[in-house]
Amino acid sequence: MLRAWLVLLGGLALGCRGERAFLTRADDSTGRCTYSFTVASPVEAACPNAGGGPGLRAEMASLAARLSRLESRERGAGGSGPQGVEARGARDSQQVAPAGGLEDAYGELLRAKSRLEEEKGQLERENEELRRRLESSAQEIARLRATRCSPGGEGPDREPVRAPGKGCGELVWVGEPVVFGRADSIAGKYGVWMKDPEPVPPFTRETTWRVDTVGTEVRQLFQYEAAEQLAQGYPAKVHILPRPLESNGAVIYRGGLFFQPRRSHAVVRYDLRTEAITAEKEIPGAGYHGQYPYAWGGYTDIDLAVDETGLWVIYSTEKARGAIILSKLDPETLEIRQTWETNIRKRGVANSFIICGTLYTISSYSAPNATINFAYNTATSTSRALSIPFENRFRYLSMVDYNPTERQLFAWDSFNMVTYPIRLSQV
Repeated sequence: MLRAWLVLLGGLALGCRGERAFLTRADDSTGRCTYSFTVASPVEAACPNAGGGPGLRAEMASLAARLSRLESRERGAGGSGPQGVEARGARDSQQVAPAGGLEDAYGELLRAKSRLEEEKGQLERENEELRRRLESSAQEIARLRATRCSPGGEGPDREPVRAPGKGCGELVWVGEPVVFGRADSIAGKYGVWMKDPEPVPPFTRETTWRVDTVGTEVRQLFQYEAAEQLAQGYPAKVHILPRPLESNGAVIYRGGLFFQPRRSHAVVRYDLRTEAITAEKEIPGAGYHGQYPYAWGGYTDIDLAVDETGLWVIYSTEKARGAIILSKLDPETLEIRQTWETNIRKRGVANSFIICGTLYTISSYSAPNATINFAYNTATSTSRALSIPFENRFRYLSMVDYNPTERQLFAWDSFNMVTYPIRLSQV
């Protein structure tokens, strides 16, 4: 197209020498389109040489050379003139079009990413729910196995298993912990859970109770119809206690919750049916609020316990210089019936429980392979060293209590509510 424009311009320039110029267009012998100009000379009537004069031929050769150079520049610069302008406009529109398309595609990608993130969150929630159900099922299976199978069985090298309800004996074996539930907030790092070994209607032996004891105003007592409901995390009722608990030394016994109120060296009875405090009694000289706790701390100065013989309180005094004292309590009036002073340092043990009138202590709350290391028999007022293996599976044992009806230990180990099967020797 450029050649045509330049030929046209050249023709017009040459035409300026004559009176008239004629432009013709036709295919040449090779089929290419060619343009021809005819210009009449104003001074020559006839051409002396049909092939054209030397001057005209030189001028045409110079014009052709210029045309060739201009064409080369056009090809290098991407075109000029009307066609070049059209080409640049087309390129500009083509560049704008892809840019707009990229913006649309990027927006669609962002929307797709948002949808994928929502779907991912939903899948994670569903996965967590499935994990909880699976864990609950595994815990139930473990519980059923623990209740249906005797721990260790009979054999010539084993102590005979004491059948429920056939008298007392000495602790000789503690099995592996079985997890029943797990606290889902920091308030449950340590706590207490229990069943009433001698319940009163409308409660049963399956009714399960729980208190998360992290905090300064611990007042919530969760009630569950059974341990399975506890594992699922859905309480049947929440009792709001009239006074806050000090720590996790509470027990349930004969329809009442027995606990130490916050910053007090007293013990109170909270009636589960009337939802009111029915008795309160100070423990003379008992340390409280961190004076004589167990080794792990937690204001565990006053610890209540239940065994086959009744209700107990475990504590220490300044007079006893931190040694463990046991007192038997009346469950209705909380009057002290009898007291024993041991030679076991309370701060030197991680926790304790009572079975058949004998106090047992645990060596460590965090060592995975701890032991039951001491026993104090109230019938003989004597103590002895032991070495019964005890597993701290989750490395923060804050509560251990014995249930004389189920004949197993209830414990709280770093958010986890567990039980331990036990075996007693026959008397």
